[in-house]
Amino acid sequence: MKFKAEIDVMPLEALLDPQGKAVGSGLKNMGMNNLTGIRVGKHITLEVEAENEESAGKMVEEACTKLLANPVMEFFRFTLTAQN
Repeated sequence: MKFKAEIDVMPLEALLDPQGKAVGSGLKNMGMNNLTGIRVGKHITLEVEAENEESAGKMVEEACTKLLANPVMEFFRFTLTAQN
């Protein structure tokens, strides 16, 4: 079976987010003062060929922990969708 993985990687809440601060400053400069708590991360999509959803999830989890996210500074979450 083929699955599509949608992965979000975000900085840990306890850490500073320089990109989020820069975006927040830019928005304030544009007069958008009601937007706060801005955090910037990355969104990754990939396809996984696996026997079932459980093994696909294990592969995505391994890819995230070994390469796509830095566990010291980031956390990740993902969803899997079966493809036709």
